[in-house]
Amino acid sequence: MRVSSLVVLLASFIPAAGLADVAAQPPKGGNPVAAQLKNPVAKTPESIAAGRKVFQRMCARCHGPNAKGDGGGAGGGGIPSDLTDEVWDHGSTDGEIFTTIHDGTSIDMEGYAEQITDTDLWHIVNYLRSIGPRK
Repeated sequence: MRVSSLVVLLASFIPAAGLADVAAQPPKGGNPVAAQLKNPVAKTPESIAAGRKVFQRMCARCHGPNAKGDGGGAGGGGIPSDLTDEVWDHGSTDGEIFTTIHDGTSIDMEGYAEQITDTDLWHIVNYLRSIGPRK
């Protein structure tokens, strides 16, 4: 009797945990608060080069070496975004891009706040700006 009660109790938490994960995902279409963030790192050739270096080390596995979304490393079944096209699901301002990388968006695109410094995240933003659409 105790084992079956425990199984029922544990099973009741599984759907709730799944809903919490969905609720934690940022909304598509942009983030008005993040959009207000200003990039404190100047878009210099040195910053772009630093961003490319970090991107190759931390992002290319999923997004591909040229940020086209063709890296194939997404383990949760998602399709990595092409970061060179006009479509930016979570906003296209520097602040929104920074926040997307910092906080993550899904099981495939986890946040990198613990692995990449804020300065290097801004370097990545500058690098993506140099290869992506002009905004």
